[in-house]
Amino acid sequence: MAESLSLLSDASKRLEKAIKYVAISDDATERLKYPKTSLSVSIPVRMDNGSLRIFQGYRVRYDDTRGPGKGGVRYHPNVNMDEVQSLAFWMTFKCALLNLPFGGAKGGITLNPKELSKQELERLSRGYIEAIADFIGPDIDILAPDVYTNEMIMGWMMDQYSIIQRKISPGVVTGKPITMGGSQGRNTATGTGAFFILEAMLCKFDLDPANTSIAVQGLGNAGMVIAELLYKAGYKIVAVSDSQGGIYNEKGLDLPKIIQHKLENRADTVGAASPSAGMYCKDTVCDLEENLSITNEELLALEVDVLVPAALENQITEANAANVKAKYIFEVANGPITSAADAVLDSKGIYVFPDILVNAGGVTVSYFEWVQNRSGLYWNLTEVNEHLKQKMVIEADEVWKTAEEFAVPLRTAAYIHALNRLGEALDAKGTRDYYLNHH
Repeated sequence: MAESLSLLSDASKRLEKAIKYVAISDDATERLKYPKTSLSVSIPVRMDNGSLRIFQGYRVRYDDTRGPGKGGVRYHPNVNMDEVQSLAFWMTFKCALLNLPFGGAKGGITLNPKELSKQELERLSRGYIEAIADFIGPDIDILAPDVYTNEMIMGWMMDQYSIIQRKISPGVVTGKPITMGGSQGRNTATGTGAFFILEAMLCKFDLDPANTSIAVQGLGNAGMVIAELLYKAGYKIVAVSDSQGGIYNEKGLDLPKIIQHKLENRADTVGAASPSAGMYCKDTVCDLEENLSITNEELLALEVDVLVPAALENQITEANAANVKAKYIFEVANGPITSAADAVLDSKGIYVFPDILVNAGGVTVSYFEWVQNRSGLYWNLTEVNEHLKQKMVIEADEVWKTAEEFAVPLRTAAYIHALNRLGEALDAKGTRDYYLNHH
């Protein structure tokens, strides 16, 4: 467990750097060191061949001082309690940073979802809700999609929760199908929000899109959306990658062709009987032969203006941070850079726009969806994106000002900004000083 323990402690190091700039009580600091509740469950699933498999599931509510827990559910072979706790920790600060009335939560199931049929995935998803139903709710903890979960899976989860409660409860899950109370723009919100941040921040450096080279690591949901928006805005996308590897073309890639190739090949994956047809990609961008094939590691070290890590955590570490040549990094993935790598990138004068700001579009539109579910009034896509852009750009400017005021990296500035809000909420419940001075 030594290795997995490092994830949460590494995440906590960011907090320590920010605390010295914030007038926050010892009580609040102590509370933020530990998750409020961590749940581990076993989920029995009857497989299509009649056998029974037990899957391990998790749900963590890190802090709910500012409102109900909020966070995604990921299906991935590497999911464990420490990873889920770390992601819930990040969500706590992300929600505070964006001034959303939520605390931080996260969930996950340890498996490779590509090996299951759609029917098995449905039984697993409903079984997960059966196991955690008493732990979640529209006013307690709200679920959302994450790595390898999508709106169909969210729809199953919301339906199962409604069956258990014997009432329609759309607010327990965000990122669900629009026909079940989902929001316009939710499935593209993470990438769209990241694009709004990138555009607003690069303006400060007077960069011309046509002459700005960009590499995107990870062509999943968020990576594909931001890559497409950047391409349409005239930026030069020179490299993209997926889990199998990447491609590079210094003149710029034909992105629409790459995206079409990825989408057309959302077909059966090789593996177990009756795999999840159409839900996960089989083919890889590496199959497009007119471009130079590169590894994910090589993509991170390319001479580009902007690097967008949109894959998984811990991609840039102390071991490879010195190789990074990009001038600006926008973290679309959660935790793609370790705290040790932060120091190296900072010493090289690289601007790192942190995950808790850049990828907060997903949770922001999840908040809009939750609000729409509670009010029964629904917005169109233009309204959603206008609200999203306004919220993202306002908080990005606050982070930029905080970084300038304290002469700290942007990540530390984001934590300072979030900590100020969290500290106020935690202190409102009473602090040691309050009790000592009010005998």
